[in-house]
Amino acid sequence: MRYFVKFAYNGTHYHGWQFQPNAASVQETMNKAFSVLLNTPLNLMGAGRTDTGVHAREMYAHFDIEKSFDEIKLIHKLNAYLPKDIVIYDLIAVHDDAHTRFDATKRTYEYHIHTFKDVFLQDKSWYFHQTLDIELMNQAAQILFEHTDFQCFSKVNTDVNTFDCTIYEAQWTHRDNNSLVFTVSANRFLRNMVRAIVGTLINVGLHKITLEDFTAIIASKNRDKAGISVPAHGLYLTKIDYDYITQWP
Repeated sequence: MRYFVKFAYNGTHYHGWQFQPNAASVQETMNKAFSVLLNTPLNLMGAGRTDTGVHAREMYAHFDIEKSFDEIKLIHKLNAYLPKDIVIYDLIAVHDDAHTRFDATKRTYEYHIHTFKDVFLQDKSWYFHQTLDIELMNQAAQILFEHTDFQCFSKVNTDVNTFDCTIYEAQWTHRDNNSLVFTVSANRFLRNMVRAIVGTLINVGLHKITLEDFTAIIASKNRDKAGISVPAHGLYLTKIDYDYITQWP
């Protein structure tokens, strides 16, 4: 039997989702919890990787198991066993071929910026005090819809077959007077892609580059021409969509 796990985590103290030797990862922490509580060795396969310090408000992983168990009771036990920065929301039985990574049709990220120093947001949002032209940044964000090759925003030397991605949403919004959020959705994302897009849009907002420059950067396919990779702690994976589980809360 295959199960999907719906969960969330604060990534501050983890080197991302994926297992890494000699470094704490969300995958390793959850593997241990599931294996202990189900009394069998388990390896959870995640919907994707996240970088060190990145958070996930909605993440999925799957695992296979032969024995039966009470899903509700296991969720309660897992949340008691796991550290306070990981929470399990749901366990759902799916068909044996379902795959959290390959079956995902859309992923959504948010990048959070606060413009007034707030000690309670230091690990949850990027403090950026310079004035930004949000209207111009949103005009630049619309340019993303005109392209599919985003090699210029990809981490170099990454092992991928294509740099093509389809952008479904890209917009800056004010959450309040002191906070900004960039929301972006796509069928897939390259490594470091969102943080590089945000860094380049920041340059637009500072009037360091024009809309024409932004277009030229994408066309160049050159990571060196794009902006910085903004800090990881402002980035959140907020939603993953699957065609066959749209009824899930």
